Amino acid sequence: MQSLSLSRIEWLASQWSMTPLALSLSLLLVILTSYVAYQRLLSPFAGIPGPFWASLSRLWLTWHARKGDLHTVMMRLHEKHGKLVRIAPSEVSISDLNAIKTIYGAGSKFRKSSWYSVWQGRRDYDLFGEQDERVHAAQRRLVSRPYAMSSLKQLEPYVDNAVLVFLNKLGDMAGQVIDLGNWFQLFAFDVIGEITFSKPFGFMDAGTDDGSFKPIQDALFSGAWVGQVPWLFWLSDFLSPVIGQRLAIAGRNTNWVAKVVREVTARLQSGSDCPDILGQLLKVHHEKPQQFSVSNLMSVAGSNVFAGSDTTAISTRAIVYNVLKNPECKQRLLDEIDDFRRRGELSDPVTIAEAEKMPYLQAVMYEALRCHPAVGMTLPRVVPPEGLEVDGHYLPAGSIVGVNPWVVHRNKDVYGHDADTFRPERWLKADTADMHRFFFAFGSGARTCIGKSESLPVV
Repeated sequence: MQSLSLSRIEWLASQWSMTPLALSLSLLLVILTSYVAYQRLLSPFAGIPGPFWASLSRLWLTWHARKGDLHTVMMRLHEKHGKLVRIAPSEVSISDLNAIKTIYGAGSKFRKSSWYSVWQGRRDYDLFGEQDERVHAAQRRLVSRPYAMSSLKQLEPYVDNAVLVFLNKLGDMAGQVIDLGNWFQLFAFDVIGEITFSKPFGFMDAGTDDGSFKPIQDALFSGAWVGQVPWLFWLSDFLSPVIGQRLAIAGRNTNWVAKVVREVTARLQSGSDCPDILGQLLKVHHEKPQQFSVSNLMSVAGSNVFAGSDTTAISTRAIVYNVLKNPECKQRLLDEIDDFRRRGELSDPVTIAEAEKMPYLQAVMYEALRCHPAVGMTLPRVVPPEGLEVDGHYLPAGSIVGVNPWVVHRNKDVYGHDADTFRPERWLKADTADMHRFFFAFGSGARTCIGKSESLPVV
């Protein structure tokens, strides 16, 4: 009997003994369970609604950024959950109007998040990606003059050249089925070439690009999702001497960058003082070579081509698409054009000054960019040391908050009960201050896109 009892005890002990693998799996299970419990129940963000998987990992956000549907997903989530939506363990999308002014308004202490570091890479001069506000302010002051509307108005003849080529090409193709969206991209690229280098890239004449579009589109696509996991970019960058460039955003220095280098080098050698953007950037370089090197100049000129061509094409497509989809708006716009032309108030091509006096045209442009802003992701910012309270929730220092332009542009308190509808007339009412204040097509506050004036005259 004693022998049986001892055997039983030994058997039970053997059942409780665990192999190293079983012990490791058990510990992992405990850690994962604890992590899930913390994120769902104890985290400062636990009370903020949002997708389940977004509360546990950045993979949810990365997946949708890669899929390219964040603009529609975020509109649905805010419609369902309200002013705050948790889109990552410590990141929140915000549509609260007071918070928006705090985050992006004048004197904001909310700096750009590490998402932007992927776009800047190792360049020391990048107005879009620079996270240090003091550095950004100093860099922006250096190049603000070439991008001011007063400077860009001098470049109207260059834009006119591209417009005339575009219209002639469309005339030659009358009666044919064409990809108008692609032609807007060709047009935008040639316009950027004209105002930056005083000559087009020749894409409209050729009826196609020279292979530049794909690497730019690949880089934009790559940066959108890789920016959600910036460590992946820097790991790839560290390993690049061994594995090469595996991410499109890291390999964006393609043939179009070679074009920029050739143009800058040729201008430096010729000493030309052409009044285009490159010429004005060269003046800045000659005046302050220590603060604005040739490398900095090439970075700015390259960004002009990289970002300017794509956003200009998107905006132009949005305007024409919405006008064509709304025949009554198209007719009213044509009536305004005919009226101004009868009064002798339109040139051919129309000047910026003339277009600015056409209220319905301006309303159409703003409304199209409201309905279809070029950026469909949040503009992420880091919460400063004092934290942020929004809609009864405290968001601690270091967490990430942001506004998605597509979400704020559908805010019914700002844009009316029919904010989901394309209706240019909303911009013709007496008081449009709030609509302009929350218009995020070009960003907001001190970090508003410096190329805003460059894009608007084109579209």
